[in-house]
Amino acid sequence: MAVYTEVSDEALRAFLADYPLGELVAFRGIAEGVENSNFALKTTQGEYILTLYEKRVDPGDLPYFLGLMQHLAGQGLACPQPVPAHDGQALRQLAGRPGAICTFLPGVWPRRVRPQHCAPLGDALAQLHAAGQDFAGRRPNALGPQGWAPLLQACRAEGDTVQPGLIAELDAELAAILAAWPAAGSLPQGQIHADLFPDNVFFLDDAAGQPRVSGVIDFYFACTDLLAYDVAVCLNAWCFESDHSFNVTKARALLAAYQARRPLSQAERAALPVLCRGAALRFLLTRLYDWTSTPAGALVTRKDPLEYLRKLRFFARAEGPGALGC
Repeated sequence: MAVYTEVSDEALRAFLADYPLGELVAFRGIAEGVENSNFALKTTQGEYILTLYEKRVDPGDLPYFLGLMQHLAGQGLACPQPVPAHDGQALRQLAGRPGAICTFLPGVWPRRVRPQHCAPLGDALAQLHAAGQDFAGRRPNALGPQGWAPLLQACRAEGDTVQPGLIAELDAELAAILAAWPAAGSLPQGQIHADLFPDNVFFLDDAAGQPRVSGVIDFYFACTDLLAYDVAVCLNAWCFESDHSFNVTKARALLAAYQARRPLSQAERAALPVLCRGAALRFLLTRLYDWTSTPAGALVTRKDPLEYLRKLRFFARAEGPGALGC
C-alpha cells in the first residue's frame, strides 16, 4: 500500500456519489507498501479501503483481481469484497486512475511474527488455495521466472550502488535457479496470492488468547501459478528473524497447518528449496527496482533489497526440504 496519486475532496465526493455508501466522514492515505495508492475511507455507512491502481498494474488484470476476491469471500475466506456502485460495477475512474472500494476487515498485522501466527497463516493459505480451485479466471504470473531477467536488466545500471558486486551475484543466482526450476505441468497449479507477507494478513485473538486470521488482503499480485510457490513466498516472508536467521520452528508450524488442509506432494516437497530460492530472488529484484526508481515525494516506505539477498544465500545453501522444516 502507498500513495502516489493525490485525491481532492471535490473529486472524492463526486466519486462517492455513485455508491450507496452514505456521506464522507474521514479519508486518509496509507503509506505502507509500494504498488498502488491506498486510502482508509470512512462514511456514514461504515469503513472501507479505496484503492487507485497505479501504472505498474495492468488495467486488464483488474477484473481478475476483483473477481478472485469476490469468489474467495464467497467460499468463506476472510478477504476484502469489492463494493459495487449504483450501476453494479466495482471498477471506476478517480483522479485519472482506475479505482475500487473494498470492504474493511478488522484486525492487526503482526509487527513481530511469533510461531503462534504461523499455523493460522498456513491454514489460511491452504484455505485460499482450496477455495480458488473452481475460480474460472486465469492470470499468468508476470513476476514469475520469465519476468526475472527483464527485471534484473532494469536494475543493472544502479544495482551495484546498493552493494558492490550485487549484479554479478544475481546473474549467477538467476541462471542457477532457472536451471533447477520445475518443468511446466510437473507441480499442481491454481490461484495463488503471491505476496502473502505479514502486512497482508490481519489477526485477532480467539477466546483462548491465541491469534487467528481475521483477514487476508492485497490480492494485486494474485495469479495462476504453482501452489507450492505460494508456500515458498510465505517461508521467505514469515520464517526469518531480525538477525536474518531462519526459524525452522515457525516453518514447521506453517507447513504442518498447511498440509493438514492440503498435503504437499513428494514432488512439491522436493522442489521447495528452489521455489524458496526463486521467491527470494523475485522479492530482491522488485525491492531493488523500487529502491532505485521510486518517484521523489511519493508517500511510500521503501524496503531494503539486501534483506532478500541474505535469504537468497540461505536457500541456496539449504540441503533439501528437511532444512526448511518439511
